[in-house]
Amino acid sequence: MDYAIDPPPLPSLPVVGSALRFPVRRIFCIGRNYADHAKEMGAQVDHAAPMFFCKPADAVVTDGADLPYPSATADLHHEVEMVVALKAGGRDIPPAQALDKVFGYGVGLDLTRRDLQAQAKAKGHPWDVAKAFDHSAPVSALRPAADAAPGPDTELRLAVNGEPRQHGRLGDMVHDVPAIIAALSTLFELKPGDLIFTGTPAGVAALRRGDRFHAELAGIATLDGRVA
Repeated sequence: MDYAIDPPPLPSLPVVGSALRFPVRRIFCIGRNYADHAKEMGAQVDHAAPMFFCKPADAVVTDGADLPYPSATADLHHEVEMVVALKAGGRDIPPAQALDKVFGYGVGLDLTRRDLQAQAKAKGHPWDVAKAFDHSAPVSALRPAADAAPGPDTELRLAVNGEPRQHGRLGDMVHDVPAIIAALSTLFELKPGDLIFTGTPAGVAALRRGDRFHAELAGIATLDGRVA
């Protein structure tokens, strides 16, 4: 097929133990999925209706690349999250079948321009400029689910410049992975290549130029980076 312009490169993530890469189609995120984080943000958890938003696929930062400090903000915040990568999709997926769609797991940061988010909230505007900006989704290499899968006691951690910032257990999630996939599939047709950020525990705070971060999904994945 001929194109009017050169097509953009396909975003992708490395796969642990393989030379193959995982192509990224879409990035879905769930908000307020840890009660302690919702509380620190002055928000309520809606157990019946999970809240979703999206980031563009090319927001991914991987392979140890530096993280550029974004424009138009003076308050860039980190939110460490487990990332789920899908190998299959569909609509109206039953929770009992949801894990069959999972390719693997990683750890990532849902970066947020917190000042712009606060302005959007105050005006009742969408959060896109606060969440879906360039380089807003650093993600680790993916660990195939066949090799290792997280459980409720798996710990999620983030340190900045060697100092602990965030810590939680996956069992603390309001909506677990099968429930997230099932709920998303009622709103979107999920497809291979989709990534799902699964929410962050309490302790979100600012990242500054020169900061180094270390994120870990214990026993599954690690992510190291620097804010340029």
